Amino acid sequence: MGVVQELESGNEWEYNGCVVPLDLYYEIETQTWLKVNEDGTVTMGLTDVGQVRAGRLLHARIKNVGKVIQKGKPVASLESGKWAGPINALVEGEVVERNEKILEQPDIINYDPYGEGWIVKMKPVDLQRDIKDLLYGKEAIEEMRKYIDEWDIICMRCT
Repeated sequence: MGVVQELESGNEWEYNGCVVPLDLYYEIETQTWLKVNEDGTVTMGLTDVGQVRAGRLLHARIKNVGKVIQKGKPVASLESGKWAGPINALVEGEVVERNEKILEQPDIINYDPYGEGWIVKMKPVDLQRDIKDLLYGKEAIEEMRKYIDEWDIICMRCT
């Protein structure tokens, strides 16, 4: 186990320096997150833990607006000096917006994975069906803690 430091404030949980906002849904295996927006769309991105494991991101590709993506299929791909891989859609739906900033400067994800480093917005076909497979709240915290301990991760921001 790494640095055993755990903090929980009103809207986020922190463990070994890794921040986990409590208002998001998570797929722990892929270290991706999903936020349900007021307009019915969803925003997706890579978690703090995911950006640490990937390393400083150098390249990003995101599917074009209007493209319909099946759940579990790549909606984007990211590449660092030590890792390259897909970011799979957590829901089935249409790409309605992509973060053009990360196409030019992918390491924004390293600095701000839950804010400016979001990857894509989608209009889901059946959000209630797809969201059942994701973790939220205390369940997400428990599984994230296990993942962080298993991989002995200490989060820090690239500078």
